[in-house]
Amino acid sequence: AKKAPAKKAAKRTPNAAFMKALQPSADLAAVVGDKPLPRTEVVKKLWAYIKKHGLQDQKNKRQINADDKLKKVFGGKASVSMFDMTKLVSKHLS
Repeated sequence: AKKAPAKKAAKRTPNAAFMKALQPSADLAAVVGDKPLPRTEVVKKLWAYIKKHGLQDQKNKRQINADDKLKKVFGGKASVSMFDMTKLVSKHLS
């Protein structure tokens, strides 16, 4: 039996809200830099920082252990889940 030709995936248009450059707060700028960045880039840079400094919990990879710089971003919490991280970071973008 012949397979039907695969349908071409609809080209996704990037969400303008995601791509809008946002200004990080002073606390967040200490980690990702002080230039306005789209939210996607902020998260990428945060993860690069977390990996570089080994801040991911060894037993539970979903937990991020904050160092002094990240503690300011995380509202003083020593450890946050990766899901809470995005919520806390969004407060530092304007």
